[in-house]
Amino acid sequence: QVQLVESGGGLVQAGASLRLSCVVSGRTFSMYAMGWFRQAPGKEREFVAAISRNGITYYSDSVKGRFTISRDNAKSTVSLQMNSLKPEDTAVYYCAADRAIAIEALKTNADYWGLGTQVTVSS
Repeated sequence: QVQLVESGGGLVQAGASLRLSCVVSGRTFSMYAMGWFRQAPGKEREFVAAISRNGITYYSDSVKGRFTISRDNAKSTVSLQMNSLKPEDTAVYYCAADRAIAIEALKTNADYWGLGTQVTVSS
């Protein structure tokens, strides 16, 4: 059983930074592609960022240059550093993991999901 637990969300003002973390337990973390998604009220869940097994990163256009995804295989943790936050970044942020090599599998139908952490950015 794979479990993903997110932390680090909160309420910040526009322009501030937050760092989200996701700890994975239950399987060999290094064998998973990892990603972050978000869902704002009334909107569909959307892809934010991903990191492959070997550390290649991917970002949505809306966060590119502001967010950085990283992974620490020794700690079974994936992090999302979010800088220059905007009100439109307000959402519940979810961590996801997928066993496939192709990152598209994570983006379209990830195997495992966390319960999410709320990020609220005030203007």
